[in-house]
Amino acid sequence: MNRTRLFAIGIMLTFALAMLAHQNGAVQGAHHHAMPSAEDHLKTLSGKLNLTTDQQTKIRPVLQELHSSAQKLMQDQSLSQEDRRAEHKALVETADKKVREVLNDDQKKRLDELEHESHMK
Repeated sequence: MNRTRLFAIGIMLTFALAMLAHQNGAVQGAHHHAMPSAEDHLKTLSGKLNLTTDQQTKIRPVLQELHSSAQKLMQDQSLSQEDRRAEHKALVETADKKVREVLNDDQKKRLDELEHESHMK
């Protein structure tokens, strides 16, 4: 797996861990970030990648499933934190593959550039 994908997965894990910490009361009085909704994620992708209406229609259920599964996973206290991370990573990788199947070559290249830019920050 290339470095930019690992970074993107790391960002998603960061959001998930922040959500988990909030649920467990570990974040008290500090500013924290919740995982963006599927619609917010789709709006961001649409703006950055100039998604067509057809692409948005195909990507929306992928992001909704990712969001729903990630929320359920973070609430599953039967798993260790390490297991939750591993399962979340698998969810993100699956969603990434499905999203990329819908993108054209230029959009895939732009997505790679965006991931690289966020890595540089």
